[in-house]
Amino acid sequence: MNTLGNFFQKEINGEHFSKEIYDGELVQLLVNRKEKSVRIVVGFPQIIDYGELLRLEKLLKGPAFGLTDVKLQPHFPEELLSGECLPMLATALKAQDATINGTFNQAEAEFRDGKFYVHLAHGGYDLLAARNTNVKLRELIKSWFSVSCQVEFVGKRTVTAASGTLVEKARDEQVRREREAVVREMEEYEESMKEQASRRQVSIRDEEHQLPSIIPETARPVLGSVPKGKPIPLRDVSVELGNVVVWGEIFAAETRETRDKSRKIYSIDITDYTGAVSLTVIQDVKDAQACQALDKLKPGTSILVRGALNYDNFARENIMRPWAIATVDQMKVVDDALEKRVELHLHTSMSDMDGMTPASALIRRAHQWGQKAVAITDHGVAQAFPEAMNTAEEIRKEDPDFKVLYGTEAYFVNDLVPAVAGESQLPLSEDFICFDLETTGLSAQNDRITEIGAVRIHNGEITDKFDIFVDPERPIPPKITELTSITNEMVQGAPKEVEALQQFFDFCGEDAVLVAHNASFDAGFLRAALQRQGKPFLNTYIDTVTMARSLLPDLNKVTLDSVAKYLKLKPFHHHRAEDDAAVLGEIFLNLKERLVQDHGIQRVDQINGALAGGDPKRLRPYHMIILVKNHTGLKNLYRLISEAHLHYYYRNPRIPKSLLNKYREGLLIGSACEAGELFRAIVKGESFDNLCRIASYYDYLEIQPLGNNMFMVRNGDTDLEGLREYNRTVVKIGEKLGKPVVATCDVHFLDPKDADYRRVIMTAKEFADADQQAPLYLRTTPEMLKEFEYLGKEKAFEVVVTNPNLIADKIDYIRPVPMGNFPPYIEGAEEQLVSITWERAKKRYGDPLPQIVKDRLDKELNSIVKHGFSVLYMTAQKLVADSEAHGYLVGSRGSVGSSLVASMSGISEVNPLAPHYVCPKCQHSEFFTDGTIDSGFDLPPKDCPVCGEHMDQDGHTIPFETFLGFDGDKVPDIDLNFSNEQQSASHRYTEELFGRDNVFKAGTIGTVADKTARGYVLKYMEKKGVTLSRAEVKRLSAGCSGIKRTTGQHPGGMIVIPRGMEVYDFCPVQHPANDQKNDNITTHFDFHSIHDNVCKLDELGHIVPTTYRYLEDYTGIPVMQVPMSDPEVMSLFTSPAALGITVEDLCGIKTGTLTLPELGTGFVRGMLEEAQPKTFSDLLQISGLSHGTDVWIGNAQELIHDGTCTISEVIGTRDSIMTYLMNKGLEPKMAFKIMEIVRKGKAKKLLTQEHIQAMKEHDVPQWYIDSCFKIKYMFPKAHAAAYMIAALRLGWYKVHRPLEYYAAYFTVRSGDFDGVTAVLGKDAVVQKMRELDAKIKNNEASDKETNVYDSLQVVNEMLARGIQFLPVDLYRSEAKRFVMEDGKIRLPFSSLAGVGESAALSLREARDSGGEYISIDDLQVRAKVSSAVIDTLREAGSLAGMPESSQTSLF
Repeated sequence: MNTLGNFFQKEINGEHFSKEIYDGELVQLLVNRKEKSVRIVVGFPQIIDYGELLRLEKLLKGPAFGLTDVKLQPHFPEELLSGECLPMLATALKAQDATINGTFNQAEAEFRDGKFYVHLAHGGYDLLAARNTNVKLRELIKSWFSVSCQVEFVGKRTVTAASGTLVEKARDEQVRREREAVVREMEEYEESMKEQASRRQVSIRDEEHQLPSIIPETARPVLGSVPKGKPIPLRDVSVELGNVVVWGEIFAAETRETRDKSRKIYSIDITDYTGAVSLTVIQDVKDAQACQALDKLKPGTSILVRGALNYDNFARENIMRPWAIATVDQMKVVDDALEKRVELHLHTSMSDMDGMTPASALIRRAHQWGQKAVAITDHGVAQAFPEAMNTAEEIRKEDPDFKVLYGTEAYFVNDLVPAVAGESQLPLSEDFICFDLETTGLSAQNDRITEIGAVRIHNGEITDKFDIFVDPERPIPPKITELTSITNEMVQGAPKEVEALQQFFDFCGEDAVLVAHNASFDAGFLRAALQRQGKPFLNTYIDTVTMARSLLPDLNKVTLDSVAKYLKLKPFHHHRAEDDAAVLGEIFLNLKERLVQDHGIQRVDQINGALAGGDPKRLRPYHMIILVKNHTGLKNLYRLISEAHLHYYYRNPRIPKSLLNKYREGLLIGSACEAGELFRAIVKGESFDNLCRIASYYDYLEIQPLGNNMFMVRNGDTDLEGLREYNRTVVKIGEKLGKPVVATCDVHFLDPKDADYRRVIMTAKEFADADQQAPLYLRTTPEMLKEFEYLGKEKAFEVVVTNPNLIADKIDYIRPVPMGNFPPYIEGAEEQLVSITWERAKKRYGDPLPQIVKDRLDKELNSIVKHGFSVLYMTAQKLVADSEAHGYLVGSRGSVGSSLVASMSGISEVNPLAPHYVCPKCQHSEFFTDGTIDSGFDLPPKDCPVCGEHMDQDGHTIPFETFLGFDGDKVPDIDLNFSNEQQSASHRYTEELFGRDNVFKAGTIGTVADKTARGYVLKYMEKKGVTLSRAEVKRLSAGCSGIKRTTGQHPGGMIVIPRGMEVYDFCPVQHPANDQKNDNITTHFDFHSIHDNVCKLDELGHIVPTTYRYLEDYTGIPVMQVPMSDPEVMSLFTSPAALGITVEDLCGIKTGTLTLPELGTGFVRGMLEEAQPKTFSDLLQISGLSHGTDVWIGNAQELIHDGTCTISEVIGTRDSIMTYLMNKGLEPKMAFKIMEIVRKGKAKKLLTQEHIQAMKEHDVPQWYIDSCFKIKYMFPKAHAAAYMIAALRLGWYKVHRPLEYYAAYFTVRSGDFDGVTAVLGKDAVVQKMRELDAKIKNNEASDKETNVYDSLQVVNEMLARGIQFLPVDLYRSEAKRFVMEDGKIRLPFSSLAGVGESAALSLREARDSGGEYISIDDLQVRAKVSSAVIDTLREAGSLAGMPESSQTSLF
């Protein structure tokens, strides 16, 4: 039988009900999903207390079914119906209708003759009749007792005036009680609100405040009224609950309009950090007030919401539709201590896949709390230093006393670990005891010995053995039995610890020198066991691990079995004390002999001096905190980090003790966490004297909250009191040595809520205990004082407040990157730049120069020379000149083309002057400065009026300010595109210019991308078997993105350190991605962090300069002599007709821009089709629009489509804003300011009413102003010009020299070329394109297939123009170059899939080394290629007619 008690056991838990209620039988359960209610029919064998049933009903609302209403309907046997049931029935009636209260007072009832008579005592019949109470009572009886009967009210149905007072009194009494209850409830509510108001902030986050919480009385309505009721955690919200109140912090919000623009749709994601949910609000735009209020809801705002969760067919998940929204304040966490702590152990998001919070957020929180300093100590790196420095600089503008302490949590290896511990001077010829212990675990304090094995070394031989089981007086863990084969039965009845040790030391003899492998472990157990007996452990002992590391340097692992195998000893039963001790004896004899023979060692006390500590990569690393005291220390830290990454990297960057000793000046050394050397020794049970010896190396000691090390409790290594005792031991050591002990949080994330993100990351890293996150958040001073109160009030204050502040006070204010710019030095750079510029300008424009040219050069050179930028220009000029000397032109990138000096000195091909004609013969020039034309390439052809020579057209109207700023003091960023075939040579030339020790690759830091973070979250869901809402996935993904994942290098960035300085003056260095096989050395900091301080050269490898080289080789026509205003070339941007083919030939492509840089993609071709550019200026617009953000889609595209303006009028490049506004009459400085604001996407924040008014006063149209507000990023005009100049140059060859053009194009871009299909002709190519296009449209194509499709589009174009491919030929094909042959193009070996570069080169070389091939075997032997390559050649038909075997061909 299913009873109430059984069914609702969980919900009833803790509440007391009568046995009759518990035993009620569940008869029927009726759910109304529409009304979200449930009615439960419960059978009772006897009459019950109905009040109890109502109490249970109230208890069940919500928790049991997640529904808003629960009704318990009793059912009794019909024979139980009697007059005695009236009180119960009356209670139920009153619950239905409160107006009849009092009418049943003192009433009685009886059931007879099929009627239920109610004898009234105080009248009230008129009221009962008016409320149809007789019908309600009749239905109630039928429902409860299954009895159909009539109900009749008899007795005193009315009252006289005299007796009426009784009813009135009763009613008045009832009203009075109800009013008192309401008043009492209001008073209690107001009292609770007052209490909450006084607690709007907390300094100690107890269990209730671990996650953010809200202050309800701060709620302010946004939509509807303020939601009332206690918010439900978002993790508990379900569809079945119906209308609920929740709260959440907005972490994502977007707004869009319906197609008819009549309504706004607000999509808002909120989280209360127990879960997350998406809200959808659809608001009529006519209600401007509501829209305005909703528009203000931004990420970071907390809101109260009343609404219901429902399935949304569009979103395909449950979405909450709010009925009411109010903003609300969160409880604030403060540090209200009078004296604040300082955090000395803190990890940022630069701690590789471990720290979760950016340095800036952590530093700002510490400052908000009034803490005067905070340390940055990421794992092994300093990559958060620049962000920390910039944040500190901002804070110091308001609070000059605040400082960041810079450091690292190093991976410290003690390469100076002595092999001998103790003072014995025993000759090596004397006796030694080699021993080994087996134990129940790894903790000397908590585990026990199970076996002791030993052998005696006498006269160079093993002469005696000892072995004894020890009763550990506790069960042996199964994993230990599995490892050692020692069972509980084997130690049962064995000697106890005291007796066993006595026998062992009797065997050893007095003052014996002990030998063990990893001796600190075995000695630690002996010491702990003797301490339990009140005895000291005084024996000198030797560690063969340290001996083996030093004496056997080519041995990778020094485990006992590895050393035995290396020394070719016989196999043994590893992890049994007797066998381990025996083989250890043989190992020690061998190592002892090496000491004597190779090092001349005669006594035990001489061993340590003779042995180096071994390879740091093979030693166990410990954690260690290193803090920088001053600038000497900063430079030393950079050296240490660099050495650790370059020479001692093995899984982590390791710092050997020997290296640390060398560079310790200016540093403070802390003992770190449980993974530190000192804490590990404490756990091992080392003697107090030995612990003090270890601690003496450190400047301060560290303890942490118990929660940080709870994994040791979970693992059974200790208990909570044991953790406290570990910390007390550190405190005692500090007191003995006079060293400060500091309490740290070991911060890995900002707040407790952020543990969710680390949980996901650690699951991705396969940590089994990822869900059991330690409380590694930044704590307030009161929180830490409470945490360490077990040390006593005074000691807690000392370790939490006094000592950390003491450490902070020892540290200077430091800038990790020096202030200012430090360019490299080239002797005579200023003179060279000025001379080259004026000389080339006069050669181009004549002497004297036109005033417009002279003024521009004067302006630029004054800024360049004044601010010391000449060396940067001359560096670029020399690099370009060197490349051109090797036959490769160089293209410019970025804004460098904004500089006329760059153009005149040969750095850039872009001329930034106003459009103009210039005669190449007599230098006559004509400039157009009225703004009617934007580019000189758009000027009509013209002959020189002076000498009749055809004049050149040039100039693109680009202001210099966009390159070096309005005041000309912005550090220039000169980006250059070198040929990918010349790039490495250019990098070597940079090293020749400035010295190899002064040139480094520009480092990059790769962080977890949004897509990758989402993958981690999905993996977490899969591993944990949980389902999360899309909003929660988004929240967790956002929290996991941006943390450091790896490092790398900029594809062309070079950092140049000036002579006389070291890279350590700026940052550490490392290999990219810590790849020890990579010879490149990069900056440890992301290059963006230091590019304003040192010279960064962008020497990128690009295919366009390489294509230029092949075109010049193939055609003999110099690229620089190609006309830039060819009408046929210009027509390619709107039609393929100039190529002699149609749109149908190209399978629907409406332009001729395939293969032209930046113009051949489907997206840009679509822009060309819509915009229909007619001029070069239009092309600059297209290039700018295609590279900007929010400048085309939803902006310029709509303006053109609606006919508001043309492609030439929209905002296309950043520079055009400045020139447009200046042409409208705005002051240059304001025009520049507006351009800078808009191009960075900050118009909504920084474009003031003054700016807008100035534009309107100068007739700037409203659509232009509106467009400014939409832009998020704008492309520089100089960069667009460089791209389009390249497109025009290549376009000329494409139109006029197609055979050479396609040969050059495919030579440079043959990566995913399908040679087999290309040779089969146009029909085969089109068929293959259709197949791939179908896969692409269905999102089924791989990246390679997409690239093949793009390549086949070009092949199809070429074939349509009548140019064919010739198949691969063993005697005519080149390795990689597509060569022309009889008006066709011969495929190279590399064009065949499966023939790599090395195989292609081998095939090309083989045919020159022995004449014709006599067979396929001969080909394979001479070319040294694989069978797979031979098969590819065979499938391509290249081996047709060739015999397989050389032997066969002789006959």
